[in-house]
Amino acid sequence: MGFYIAGAGGAGREALDICLALGREVAAFLDDAAAAQIVRRHAVCVPDEAAEGAEYVVAIASSQARLRMSRLLDALGLHAGELVHPRAVICSSAGPGLIAQANVMISSGVRLGAHCQVHYNATIGHDAVLADRVTVLPGANVAGGVRLGEGVLVGSGAVVLQGRTVGAGAAVGAGAVVTRDVLAGAVVVGSPAAQLCRGAR
Repeated sequence: MGFYIAGAGGAGREALDICLALGREVAAFLDDAAAAQIVRRHAVCVPDEAAEGAEYVVAIASSQARLRMSRLLDALGLHAGELVHPRAVICSSAGPGLIAQANVMISSGVRLGAHCQVHYNATIGHDAVLADRVTVLPGANVAGGVRLGEGVLVGSGAVVLQGRTVGAGAAVGAGAVVTRDVLAGAVVVGSPAAQLCRGAR
């Protein structure tokens, strides 16, 4: 029946790299904007062309776009699978739609929501909670007991210290060090991280 990657951009091509490392066959990319193109020798189709009952992951950077696409594919009768690179270490159960890149370490007792993305060389400490559609970018370190709300973005090389909470829709800038809880919708940068602005994303 095949496996589909929703999104034919950079994140989609990285998801294809995981499939190749796993020896997993990809039926096609699903992407309205690039439909009828060929990306790395794979066809790009519109979502309606996907085979009912097949598995998919959404390899799109935007949390909101990820939500829209996953809802559409679920409504079309597909179901979320997972992509975990063979060099990733996952000591917890994966949420549906997880994408974990090479050299990711997810420790014991971690709870992962749906459609999370954990990128190259990122670490998630024990008993952390990642809500739906959290994105942890390359080299970030999320310590034990951290709670990341729905749609949170943790930038490259950022650190979220033990037991902190980052509210839904918040963004932690690249290289920031989160020493205090972060409000929902806030953008924090620097070391220690300070709020840059607040508003819907």
